[in-house]
Amino acid sequence: MIRLYNTKTLSVEEFKPIKEGEVSMYVCGPTVYNFAHIGNARPMVVFDVLKRLFEAEGYKVTYVSNFTDVDDKIINKAAEEGVGEDVIAERYIDAYQAVRSQLNTELPDITPRVTETMDQIIEFIDELVKSGHAYVVNGDVYFAVDSVPTYGEISHQHLDDLEAGARIEENDQKKNPFDFALWKKTDKGIKWNSPWGEGRPGWHTECVVMINNNLGPKIDIHGGGMDLRFPHHENEAAQQEALHHNSLANYWIHNAMVNINGEKMSKSLGNTLWAKDVVEKLGTNLTRWLMSSVHYRKELNFSDETIETARKELDKVMTPVRQAMIKSALAGEDISGMCDEAAYREFLDQLDDDMNTPNAYTVIFETVKKLNTSLRQREIDWNTAGAACGAVVKMLGVLGITVPVITVTDEDRELFARWNAAKAAKDFAAADECRAKLIEKGLI
Repeated sequence: MIRLYNTKTLSVEEFKPIKEGEVSMYVCGPTVYNFAHIGNARPMVVFDVLKRLFEAEGYKVTYVSNFTDVDDKIINKAAEEGVGEDVIAERYIDAYQAVRSQLNTELPDITPRVTETMDQIIEFIDELVKSGHAYVVNGDVYFAVDSVPTYGEISHQHLDDLEAGARIEENDQKKNPFDFALWKKTDKGIKWNSPWGEGRPGWHTECVVMINNNLGPKIDIHGGGMDLRFPHHENEAAQQEALHHNSLANYWIHNAMVNINGEKMSKSLGNTLWAKDVVEKLGTNLTRWLMSSVHYRKELNFSDETIETARKELDKVMTPVRQAMIKSALAGEDISGMCDEAAYREFLDQLDDDMNTPNAYTVIFETVKKLNTSLRQREIDWNTAGAACGAVVKMLGVLGITVPVITVTDEDRELFARWNAAKAAKDFAAADECRAKLIEKGLI
């Protein structure tokens, strides 16, 4: 039974799918005007692990994540470079997808773009205007937040308590300072014809339309970073309630932010880390291990200390797994396909509890301890060792961490034999030479 923390209800709830055995999940994607930073990478990993968990528990997952390829920042960057907005968008979409691949994520099943959804967005806004939930002022269209009694249910903020500021743009045209733009009149950059004149859509409408188009009027899970709860997700939910009279998603899941050396990552502090650079430096497995070492609802800190801790932890897991593969091959034992199902079940049970990765790591370490104990025996019980090794590999797979298959050749066997013979004969020079070659091959 999978249980997830629902931001809307502020509680951990049993997951009950809309359609038996299937999961529909939408995670807000990037506005593509720059490279993905390490903060953008966290939801990539968090929701990839969630997807893998659902799949491990037998669910079929349809995962959608969009690209916002219409935005002031994209328009401004295109103007600076003297190219079309599509050139900028395509460049950073490719870069974003490359980071997803670097991180060994299972790519979303559908990646809709705003520019490919424009007719449906305009139609959606028009229906909101006709229904009285939106109004037109000088070619701009605004959503009337007062028209939806449930406004505030996602972020747990009430209009009476809110103050204009932060991400809320003050505008004399609005009836309420928290009304938000559905359509913006513009003569700058890329624009489309609409019943209200030339312009482009507002951010909050784009996602709700893409959800309806690709997954239907109600989905199981809507995810993203904590910073999206308000106003973005709140405004999405309000539009769906206004037009379709239903909740957009049953479960709203948000991951916490990433800090750098204990400080919030920001351009002003100059501490932004690009995801591609981090993965190139640390490697895929270490990056993912570090990202899942902290519960997804807690802030994640990138520092030399946390990276080194993660490196040591991962080495403690990977080293005995490699040893088991090598020793079993040398002994002529086939341990492929073996798995300690009880340990693997315990691992999944911990993840089923609101993706409690720290507790799941504890199960991995306990299983590694069993593996180490088996490998230290004079006569290795390969049923026990093989099952423990297989369980760890399977657990790591749910976390998106890969274990390379090690092949021991006849040449390698001969080298091991020479090494052991040299040690027995106390020929330390020959032994050191063989050992150096084995290390170079990654076999010890």
